[in-house]
Amino acid sequence: MVAIVALILSSAALLLQPMQERNAEIEKKSNILASVNVEANEENAEELYDKYITESFAINSEAERVEGVDPFNVDVKKEQRKPLDEQVFPLFVASLDDGSRSYIVPLQGKGLWGPIWGYISLNEDMRTINGATFDHSAETPGLGAEINESWFENQFIDKSLFENGEFVGITVQKGGAEEDDPHAVDAVSGGTITSKALQEMIYDGLVNYVEFLEKNTD
Repeated sequence: MVAIVALILSSAALLLQPMQERNAEIEKKSNILASVNVEANEENAEELYDKYITESFAINSEAERVEGVDPFNVDVKKEQRKPLDEQVFPLFVASLDDGSRSYIVPLQGKGLWGPIWGYISLNEDMRTINGATFDHSAETPGLGAEINESWFENQFIDKSLFENGEFVGITVQKGGAEEDDPHAVDAVSGGTITSKALQEMIYDGLVNYVEFLEKNTD
């Protein structure tokens, strides 16, 4: 009986695997689009992705393009475990309705209770943020889990990652950021550890792209 049940479960898992992979792909495409403020759902995510994401590639730690790598399938979490000179860093380019281009970077970090991740898109100046989307696996509801709420994500729009030509990232400020601070956003109330983890995720993720951004800034 145990063997029969195991066989049934194994067969079910194999049958469901293609559907699960497709759902994961659609979710990823939707999240990439969300970082450039394009709303997508299960029905239109693939169509909108093909429309707006007009280029994608991976770079290495020397800001050089890496051939033979599909950026969509790069697992950022696995890359982070490698030595820096062996890592590849995916980059997606969106062509938007207003004629501008936006550069999308995937992020991966560790929150209070589990992984956190997201995407940040940069404007054509490669210095300021066009949009951001974040998510988590196990942060506390009503506290750290608020990082995936629009009120939090929208704060990042138009914030600057550089100060006097130096990369500084974004400060997620406990107690509230100054209104005119171009490098800071309000932290999640009661979610200090998750907020700081997200700040570190942004810095640690984007710092690997700084040389590329500097080389490709007009």
